[in-house]
Amino acid sequence: MDLAFEGLTEKLSNAFKKLRSKGKLTENDVKTAMREVRLALLEADVNYKVAKDFTNKVAERAVGSDVMESLTPAQMVIKIVNEELTNLMGGEEVRLEWASKPPTVIMMCGLQGSGKTTHTGKLAKMLKKEGHRPLAVACDIYRPAAIEQLKVVAQSVNVPVFEMGKTNPVKIAKESIKYAKDYGYDMVILDTAGRLHIDKELMGELEKIKKEVSPQEILLVVDSMTGQDAVNVAKTFNDLLDITGVILTKLDGDTRGGAALSVKAVTGKPIKYAGTGEKMDDLEVFHPDRMASRILGMGDMLTLIEEAEERLDQKKAMEMAEKLQKNKFDLNDLLDQFGQIKRMGPIKGILKKLPGIDSGKLEDMDVDDNLIYRNEAIILSMTPQEREKPSIINPSRKRRIAKGCGLKVEDVNRLLKQFEQMQKVMKQLGGKKGKRKKFRNLPGLGGMPPMGGNNPFGKF
Repeated sequence: MDLAFEGLTEKLSNAFKKLRSKGKLTENDVKTAMREVRLALLEADVNYKVAKDFTNKVAERAVGSDVMESLTPAQMVIKIVNEELTNLMGGEEVRLEWASKPPTVIMMCGLQGSGKTTHTGKLAKMLKKEGHRPLAVACDIYRPAAIEQLKVVAQSVNVPVFEMGKTNPVKIAKESIKYAKDYGYDMVILDTAGRLHIDKELMGELEKIKKEVSPQEILLVVDSMTGQDAVNVAKTFNDLLDITGVILTKLDGDTRGGAALSVKAVTGKPIKYAGTGEKMDDLEVFHPDRMASRILGMGDMLTLIEEAEERLDQKKAMEMAEKLQKNKFDLNDLLDQFGQIKRMGPIKGILKKLPGIDSGKLEDMDVDDNLIYRNEAIILSMTPQEREKPSIINPSRKRRIAKGCGLKVEDVNRLLKQFEQMQKVMKQLGGKKGKRKKFRNLPGLGGMPPMGGNNPFGKF
């Protein structure tokens, strides 16, 4: 997700670096820094009024005696910026409203191409994981193949679709709720029609659907790549429909992040979810405090931990912890770890959530995700005996393994050398009682190699 804020993070970091170099701050120092912050926000496509109000609030708090007289005034200013950024994006996460009596109806709306249908599937999958029984409803009868697209998306997440062909969308929405009640679906997600631009016909139809089914949630799907246009679209939809929240898509893309920082201030409605990639799992509950930390380059450990808990195999993690303690970690275990790490997503994505990692510099680092697949191929070309006891792998075995996976003997040597180094590290850590508990608290990551020049992922 950090790509969206890369430029902003770098500029804010530079502004704060100047503050840190000063022992004590003057009012003029704060004003100069806020001028740079405001320019950074404007370059990130943040609404002008929002940027101005934000820096005024920060400046007002930062020139107070508590800050000026503190031992670390620069840190106090950064703390205030972090708090105000969090407030700007809504203060705290806002969850869905539920119907007092099922089903809960969620109406997805937005312009054509914003990602409504895809995010209908993503939201359905997330709700299903939480124990709900969602029903996707095809209310877009105008766009060619829209119904078929929803069926394909829904099928990929094992969620049923209610459709009535080219019937009036208002009737479709009404009938879908009856169907949900009859068949025990507790969530109804209406995939409504969009247009390339806002027009009376589109808004009129959405108003009729809203009046007919009284949805608990009206979620506007907004493409963050469109910057301030996204905020303008959100304002127009909110004025006409009184939306309950926003799903901001493509926050992993090459966008400046202005929409995320402006939409709450302009519409008064919270961002509830963020689309962070193309896969159906790439949807996150939007946490303003965590997002503020990411923007300021402080990482996002909470999200990383949640992703680890959700995607990693807990049973294997416990088994791995035991092996680490007994120093019985072999190449079969490393193979399992590669699988676990792949489920977490790209390595750079994991690193970006760690505190102290400079996302700008990270982009220039050589982190090769394909190296995981190559190393997997090497291990899979070994015999079970070789995986359990790599010390028996002599030159002739290395040549056979290299030939079997289509790589060079040098590649096999590199992996074996890295594994040997890992074993030494694991032996040292496994022998210290104080370290053992730490392995238990890192499910699935216990066998992750050291972050240095020699590791199975590349140099970073």
